[in-house]
Formats: sequence, C-alpha cells, structure tokens
Amino acid sequence: MSRNPVLIDLGEDAKGAGNPAEAPPVPDLDAQGRPVETRALQAAALVAAARPSALGRFALWVTGALLSLVISVAVHDFVMQMLARNSLLGGLALVLTGLVVLALLALALREAAGFWRLARLDGLRAETAAARRGDLAAARRAAAHVEALYAGRPEMRWPLSRLKETREGILDADALLDLTEAELLAPLDEAARRRIEAATRRVATVTALVPIALADLAVALFANLAMIRAIAALYGGRSGTLGSLKLLRRVFSHLLATGALALGDDLIGSVAGGGLLSKLSRRFGEGVVNGALTARVGVAAMEVCRPMPFTALPRPKVSNLVSRALTGVFDGFGGRPPST
Repeated sequence: MSRNPVLIDLGEDAKGAGNPAEAPPVPDLDAQGRPVETRALQAAALVAAARPSALGRFALWVTGALLSLVISVAVHDFVMQMLARNSLLGGLALVLTGLVVLALLALALREAAGFWRLARLDGLRAETAAARRGDLAAARRAAAHVEALYAGRPEMRWPLSRLKETREGILDADALLDLTEAELLAPLDEAARRRIEAATRRVATVTALVPIALADLAVALFANLAMIRAIAALYGGRSGTLGSLKLLRRVFSHLLATGALALGDDLIGSVAGGGLLSKLSRRFGEGVVNGALTARVGVAAMEVCRPMPFTALPRPKVSNLVSRALTGVFDGFGGRPPST
C-alpha cells in the first residue's frame, strides 16, 4: 500500500506567514508557567506582603528581648569599668550612653507618630465612607475632619478657601462630601499621579538597560517603597522606616488579595501598542511590564493612603499612567508608546 503526501490548505490568511523572521519571540516561562517578564515585581510583592507566622513573630520578639538584655548588660558593665578605671572616661561613657538612649527614644517617638498618622488616614476613610450612609451632620463632621488634616499646609490654602466659599448652602450629605473630595483631593491626586509616572519611568528604564541579575527586583522594590512613602506623605500619612514597611506590606497585600498584579494582555496592548513587545528585545519588554506593575502599585497606594475613597473623582487608569510615563522612553528601539 503506497502512502501519498497529504497537503493541507491553510487558506489565504496564512499565506506569507511562514517567514521565521516575522514570528514573535517565544516567551520565557518559569517553573510555574508564568512569563519571566512579570516575575520581578511579583516576587517583590510576595516578599513585601509576606506575613510571618505566630511562631515566627514570637521567636523574633524573644530574640529581640534577649539581644536588648545582652546589650544593656554589656553597656552597663562597660560604663562601670570606665568609672572604676578613670572618672573622666567613665563620665564621657555615661554621657554618650545617655545620648544614645535619647536618640533611640526620639526614633521610637517618630515611628509612633508615623503609625498614628497612618491610623488617622484609615479612620478618616472609614468615617467619610460611613457618612455617606448617614445624615448631613455626620457628613459635616467628616468633611471638617478632612479639612483639619490639611489646614496647616501652605499649598492647600487655595483649595481650602474655595471649599469654604462653595460649601455654604449645601444640604445634601453626598454633595458635601463630593465637594470636599473634589476641592481638597484633586491637587493631591495630580501630585500622586506625577510620582507614579516618575517611578514607572525609573523602573522601566533600569529594568530595560541594566542586565544585572536581580537588579530589576531590587530596583522595583526600592522604587516602589519610595513611591509609596511619597504618596503617603502627600495625603498626610508621612511615616518612618517601620511605618513605611508596614504600608508597603498593606499595599502589596491589597494587590495580591484583589489579583491586581496579574498583568493582562489588554493592558500591555494599550500601553505598548500592538507589536511593541514582539519588536523589542526581551529586556525592553520586561521593562514595560515592570513599569505597568509599578503603576498598579501606585494606584493601590493612592487607595490605601487617601483619606476619602474614590467617589466624586475618577480612579486613575493604569494604562493612561503608563502611556504618559513611557512616552519617548523607548524611542529608537523599535516602537513608541502612544500618547494620551
């Protein structure tokens, strides 16, 4: 029995598609089948959002208490030995020890103030959300608390004066809260957008141009931490080192809980154009993806740090932020993100 070759007609649409040079690059996948391009910032999110277990927290607390006891005893013995050997050196050691204790107390107070500011934003956000379901008196109290948050800032004098002029005669709770949000938070939202665009541009550029292993992970983590701290300070939640780490964990936990770190093809298409990632090298494609994920982190930080939820003002779109941030960044490398 003879076997004849079988020819399959692929149709008119498939003609001319057999050129290997025109084929898109094969995506790199990790062990879980995820694209490598999305791994850097997702790994940073997992690291930052990881919460230690109860046993781990207890072990950390016990270790910290033991180290504190050891250091305290060692410093006490050192000061006593200096006093016994030489009163002048002992007095100097005692003064330096007192200065160190005062510095540590000042740092502790600064961290406590940062935690209090973050808790204040959380309380205002819950109060304003509840006031929309209440009466006019509750809305006025919530609006007054938001106004008091920005009363001492020079750049907010003009929005505060406009709010005082236009809120007279408003007898609806939702209208009063919408006016407060529009007048006070609109300039802060615009400043937060600029911070997000700057961080997006930095992460995308460094990821694309620095071919060092784990450099994109380190840049993404530190750039996002600086961006989140700046956004929190804009809205009145300036925090210390520990408060910033807690805020970073809250933002990434929010993203992981809502699945917002899953970067879809629709976002890449709107940001980079139809064939940009297939025309550029893998590093430039990775830079675009990490930049888009940074923009999503920035929008989540706005939602976490804002004293009022997005109601009267629109929530920023990630595609618009990334398009403005990356316009002109990849000129000359085979594509250009569209401007909006």
